[in-house]
Amino acid sequence: MINSFYLVTLLPLLGFIINGLFGKKLKNEKLIGAISTLAVFIPFLLGVFTLLELSSLEPESRKILITYYNWISAGSFSVNYSYLIDPLSISLVLVVTGIGSLIHLYSIGYMHGDPGFGKFFSFLNLFIFAMLNLILADNFLLVFLGWEGVGLCSYFLIGFWYEKKFTGDAAKKAFIVNRIGDFGFMLAMFYIFTNFNTLEISKFLEGLSSFQVGDPLLLVIALLLFLGATGKSAQIPLFVWLPDAMAGPTPVSALIHAATMVTAGVYLVARTSLLYALSPVALSVVFAIGLLTALMAGTIALKQNDIKKILAYSTVSQLGFMFMALGTGAYWVAIFHLITHAFFKALLFLGSGSVIHGMHEEQDITKMGGLKNKMKVTFITFFIGSLAISGIPPLSGFFSKDEILYKTFTNIGIPFYAVGLITAAITAFYMFRLIALTFYGKPRYDEKHVHPHESPSTMTLPLVILAFLSITGGLIGLPHFTGLPNLLEHWLEPVFKNAQSVLISIHPESEHSTAVELFLVVLSVAIASASVIYSFRKFSKQEKFEPESGIGKVLENKYYVDEAYDTLIVNPIQKTSSNFLWKIFDIKIIDGAVNGIAKYISNISFDWRKLQTGVIQDYTTISVAGVIIIIVYLLFI
Repeated sequence: MINSFYLVTLLPLLGFIINGLFGKKLKNEKLIGAISTLAVFIPFLLGVFTLLELSSLEPESRKILITYYNWISAGSFSVNYSYLIDPLSISLVLVVTGIGSLIHLYSIGYMHGDPGFGKFFSFLNLFIFAMLNLILADNFLLVFLGWEGVGLCSYFLIGFWYEKKFTGDAAKKAFIVNRIGDFGFMLAMFYIFTNFNTLEISKFLEGLSSFQVGDPLLLVIALLLFLGATGKSAQIPLFVWLPDAMAGPTPVSALIHAATMVTAGVYLVARTSLLYALSPVALSVVFAIGLLTALMAGTIALKQNDIKKILAYSTVSQLGFMFMALGTGAYWVAIFHLITHAFFKALLFLGSGSVIHGMHEEQDITKMGGLKNKMKVTFITFFIGSLAISGIPPLSGFFSKDEILYKTFTNIGIPFYAVGLITAAITAFYMFRLIALTFYGKPRYDEKHVHPHESPSTMTLPLVILAFLSITGGLIGLPHFTGLPNLLEHWLEPVFKNAQSVLISIHPESEHSTAVELFLVVLSVAIASASVIYSFRKFSKQEKFEPESGIGKVLENKYYVDEAYDTLIVNPIQKTSSNFLWKIFDIKIIDGAVNGIAKYISNISFDWRKLQTGVIQDYTTISVAGVIIIIVYLLFI
């Protein structure tokens, strides 16, 4: 399978080319959808076979480098187009292609009848191609190519319905905010090449062995890379783009903003885990930003009424949990939550799309209600996803989130564990507020004009598969107190071995008895369950909704972060650009200089043009005078 691994990225690229060039000519939605879906599903199968081949090797040998050609060579700078296949990269390949193929299948029903059907699927395939390059790249430059590729595709897909102004604004916002993080990534690459004379990730990590823990250079590189991660993974202060990105089609929200692109920052930190292990300050920053983001986004979700906005802020919050895991040094736990989150959050986003489809594009949950019996498959699968994200056992989210809380308790401290526990309870509360207002109670929509209905099988089949994965996905990372093997931790151990060795040498892990671990599990489950029950009872029969006030108004308006950014950053830049850069520097200085030179030349030309009288006697006189001047010059000067 290794010999044919190039098909993993080539097929999505071919799908993009075929649908991009011939999508309008094919005029067959099922054919277009089949081409795009197979272009992602076949790489998933290849990924499965590659994983089996990799697992047959000894743990220390599970690292295969495939170099296709020399990409750039200039002096001492040389970069190959090469892929690194190891437990981390192949695990994410399976997530991207597996979840991606289900979302492609779902999109066939969701995008039915859209005039841009072929273009939409071509963009989806291009995104998969870029994301796979990001994951598999053996050097930072190729990672950056995929990094920028997913950003570009995100721009295309968020603004896909470009005739609506707000989608274009959301796409531009996502693109611009991500450029801030990308600038940090580029600076990090410059530092790495200047000091390590390479952009290959493996050589860079090998070069770290000569540095001491806490070296200032490593801190700078780690923080710059993390700046890039905060942009892609929507962490404070660059999280504002992701909720607005819900303006795009729902499959886009599921694929890009739940299961794949937004996890790129988590992957980047995990891939360079040794760098962060050697930079305790950077690791603390990662944890602090993750914790604050998880809490802030979770509280905002409490007062949102747009079904997709609730899930968007939930995504930001769950990404915060992943960075909390990274900040505790539990790198494999972050990847564990990344995988389980891909299952249940893709399910929830696709479920919300099914609700919106059945409700004739209505997204306000205060205008829904009573959909449980009219959309049974959507309801059951959405309910399963909500249980998973709430951390209710034995669903997948319980195992990964509980492991994050346990690592926080063990490696960071009780106060931070308490904040994480509260944030987890908030997650359960807003998710079952969503469940109660959407599927329970009396209908709050106009039953004469709105007729909710179940979605077609192309949309419900992916929901069923994702619901199954949301139930069983946690089995790959069973906690130690069960006495059963933790498959994912063992699988990823070779990738994070060096980083873990450094962390243990700095701060030996505290040992806790099984009784303590069990107590923490029971505590988290009890609090999550209480939050679920309270939320359901509070909202399942609610029929009237009063305008928010006080702290509720603040949460509804997202802490006024967008307004603050507009006041402090956007508006001053716009005014500076308009009043100084354009009206003064551009018009008066640059245009003034260019126009002034042109006017000066024009005036001189006008004066010299007077010499051209058209009278032959004048020309003869001038010629004779010129000859006389030359003779005098030669004779006397």
